[in-house]
Amino acid sequence: MTILNVGLIGCGNISTAYLTLAPTFKNIRFVAVSDMNEEAALARGKEFGIKARTVSDLLASDDIDIVVNLTIPDAHYDVTRRILESGKHAYTEKPLVLTLKQAKSLADLAAGKGLRIGSAPDTFLGGAHQQARQIIDAGGIGTVTSGTAHFMGPGMEMWHPNPDFFFKPGGGPVLDMGPYYITNLVQLIGPVKRVAALSSSAQKQRTITSEPRAGETIPVQTPTNIHALLAFENGATITLSTSWDVKAHRHANMELYGTTGTLFVPDPNHFGGALEQADAEGTITQVPVWDHPFGQMNWDLDKDTPRANYRTAGLADMAAGIVDNRPHRCALELAVHVTDVMTSILKSGETGQFVDMTTTCDRPAALGPDAARDLLKEDA
Repeated sequence: MTILNVGLIGCGNISTAYLTLAPTFKNIRFVAVSDMNEEAALARGKEFGIKARTVSDLLASDDIDIVVNLTIPDAHYDVTRRILESGKHAYTEKPLVLTLKQAKSLADLAAGKGLRIGSAPDTFLGGAHQQARQIIDAGGIGTVTSGTAHFMGPGMEMWHPNPDFFFKPGGGPVLDMGPYYITNLVQLIGPVKRVAALSSSAQKQRTITSEPRAGETIPVQTPTNIHALLAFENGATITLSTSWDVKAHRHANMELYGTTGTLFVPDPNHFGGALEQADAEGTITQVPVWDHPFGQMNWDLDKDTPRANYRTAGLADMAAGIVDNRPHRCALELAVHVTDVMTSILKSGETGQFVDMTTTCDRPAALGPDAARDLLKEDA
């Protein structure tokens, strides 16, 4: 078994999940962490028993094969570019970048250097979403013709300690949460052909209610309420609603309507969840949970109720792909296409016009139970 050494840039909250879960996978090993704030790197390194290095030292290290980019989205392009220029494979948190031009630039650089880029989200590899994939691929609801997907809430200023970025250009609910929903739709039914959208903002400024900045106001500089139509290459039409202007709603996370039935897909921001299916007569039943390791409850560090969390699965699959010389599932082409879809939605919201995609991609390979178990250590 070949183990690839991994370094990490960005020691914020999300790094805890990566560093906690990585030891359950058999082909990756974190050997160093870094952050522009060296104290944050030292603290995270001490917490997990991993050496802290400066960003420059980490990038120059000969003992690192892959670098994980967990910086803020606005820094993703520059940091991923530096990773590639240092001769290392890159895996980045979502979104890949903030513009299609940036995405294509990274793709060209990676191709020229013979390096790989992987990008979150990897939640679509979860047990519930892979079971939905299996049902669709087996014709369980016929041909998917339409559907809905909804992510709506009151906003990030309610809980995030520094929510400013979410309301600046490059933020907003499409770029922040859209990767989970759009990536899952693409892996379930294929690439998008064109989009249309309406966008708005309910407020010109937001008042932070979270600590430590409760009471401060921040300007809203990007749409916070976006309703889009996605036309897929296979002919399906999906309604996608993303908003931070909604106090409460009763919409399901994702529903896919086929010629012989309906599939109710759980939150694509999570790996597990209840999957329901309706037959041709409209009778709805819960789908028996299959024995997929990435659907098992394993995480209760930040919630009272345990849930399935297998973040780093995409990273582990990329490492295995490098070793086995096969495509990885959280693929660059997939992330580039999702970037195209998201930025085109925002463009359509500005112009009021349909926008055609200039990219496409293959659906990532399905990750069945056996393939998922093959990424895990035997004692995981």
